[in-house]
Amino acid sequence: MTGVDVRVFKASIGSKWAVPIYMTAVSAGFPSPAEDYVEGQLDLNDHLIPHPSATFMVRAVGDSMSGAGIFSGDILVVDRSMQACHGSIIIAVVNAELTVKRLYRRKGVVRLEAANPAYPAIEISDETDLCCWGVVTAAIHQFDARSPRTARPAGEA
Repeated sequence: MTGVDVRVFKASIGSKWAVPIYMTAVSAGFPSPAEDYVEGQLDLNDHLIPHPSATFMVRAVGDSMSGAGIFSGDILVVDRSMQACHGSIIIAVVNAELTVKRLYRRKGVVRLEAANPAYPAIEISDETDLCCWGVVTAAIHQFDARSPRTARPAGEA
């Protein structure tokens, strides 16, 4: 397998978990004073899963899509109801191998492109067995100091 772990997670239909969302934007530069009121409730299902019955999740493995913000260990939200088009990041089965890549489709040329220059594109020909499982709509990754991907010894930048 290249690029995606085969463990598939089914989106939970009908489950709601709303968390507070604050009206104040968070500055990524200098800190700003926070306001003390809640704008409303935010249900991540509404933002990440517009088509619950057509949505599943997979865990990414490897670094072939790091340039697109997909890292090893990320959970990818995949919508089977969306039409894959040029530029879509898709979950595909290529000659019985599962992968996540960006779809290139222009002037009769079809290929699956990695978002890391260390990986070559997968050229699709008439002999290639290709099946698109769905379009990746989101990547969920955590910023946890205990995670091997982000952990650094104290004092390192």
